[in-house]
Amino acid sequence: MDDSLSEVAAEFEKDFETQTKEAESTDKPGTSLEPLTKKSTTPFSLLVNPKQRGNPLLKSIRNIIWEYDDIVPDYQMGRSVCALFLSLRYHNLNPDYIHERLKLLGNSYELRVLLVQIDIPDPHHALKHLTRICILADMTLILAWSPEEAGKIIEAYKIYENKPADKLMGKTESSSYIRIIQALTSIKSVNKTDAMVLINKFRTLEGILKATELQISLCPGFGALKAKRVYSTLHENFSR
Repeated sequence: MDDSLSEVAAEFEKDFETQTKEAESTDKPGTSLEPLTKKSTTPFSLLVNPKQRGNPLLKSIRNIIWEYDDIVPDYQMGRSVCALFLSLRYHNLNPDYIHERLKLLGNSYELRVLLVQIDIPDPHHALKHLTRICILADMTLILAWSPEEAGKIIEAYKIYENKPADKLMGKTESSSYIRIIQALTSIKSVNKTDAMVLINKFRTLEGILKATELQISLCPGFGALKAKRVYSTLHENFSR
């Protein structure tokens, strides 16, 4: 190991030792250092491997109860959900560490997360290597850029452990937006992309109706023929 690498290793060990002392001096509900137990004393709590004692991400977990327990992964967010935590700085110093942890984990848990904290200037090479590992080990790679963000990710997995899938999905398109797209795509040769171009350009259905044939023809993906077809269709007399 060269001098620069030795200095980084010494700095990392010093930081981790300082964080451990700070964590041991903390005595608050939900963040106190619980004694090691073989079984969770609190049902539905987040289980934390004692090896994570002193990890600053634990300070960000404030909305759920967590406790130390004798588990193989670093965090157990549910009966079938777990996570391993890895700092890229630590990974560069100990490249075999993650392989040993995966051997111990085996095929346990249905959802296995590798939570990686980006704490080096140029992470691309290391992330490329870890991506291959995750593909082979059937793990989900999640990135965090700070201990606070890493803690919130673990917390979110636990909070949404028993939530239905629709709670995890983003907001769906409004029904009026969908109806406008359906109406526009009913016109011959107009696809969904064309419809979205018209909406983005003219903002509302009223704006599209007020647009001239020339204005429509200038939109990306529209020529004179398609523009004429759209304009004539939108200005036809309605019949019952």
